Amino acid sequence: MADTDTTERRRREQHARRPRPRRQSTITQELMRERLIESRLTPNAISLTGFALNLVAAGLVVERLFFLAGVAFIVGSVMDTLDGRYSRMSGKGTPFGAFLDSTLDRLEEGIVLTAVGAYFAARGDSAAAAATVAAVLLSLTVSYTRARAEALGLACKVGLATRPVRVVILSAGLVFARGASLGQFELLAPAVYVLAGLSLITTIQRVAYVRSQLKAPA
Repeated sequence: MADTDTTERRRREQHARRPRPRRQSTITQELMRERLIESRLTPNAISLTGFALNLVAAGLVVERLFFLAGVAFIVGSVMDTLDGRYSRMSGKGTPFGAFLDSTLDRLEEGIVLTAVGAYFAARGDSAAAAATVAAVLLSLTVSYTRARAEALGLACKVGLATRPVRVVILSAGLVFARGASLGQFELLAPAVYVLAGLSLITTIQRVAYVRSQLKAPA
């Protein structure tokens, strides 16, 4: 009986020492990373392409082509989220690339909202135009509070109106704006109101969070 137990224990130990096959997903990720490293594509190129698409979206808003503007804005925003992941996967990221990405993110949102504000001003909708200006200011404040918190050594990602949430809200407003050929919808003005309100709440949340973290005992 003892010999049987010893043999079984040795068999288990040999099985445990055996190299386990890597998962297929891990192998696929490694292959993708190698291809990305070998390619000429750079994170900065992705960032600039996303910026160009947001410029196109702003131009389409001016031309009242809201559905196409929404599509361009969505694709451009998706590319903005991909450049960071691509930077990490390919190993091609640089400090300047991270700085450029953050700067273009702020410009893109502001440019599209500026075009939306001009649209409301042309219609004589002063309330929606003022809300758009507030949305631009407060969205920048949301990003600024996070940057200042990180400069203080705090990770400040709290709040409702994070960038992905703001992108979804504005995209819905553009795609379902009046004249977007998707029915008798008018969600652009409500989207701007929601965007401004949530950005204000998020700013307050982040200020309160940083204050509580700085007051907490070390």
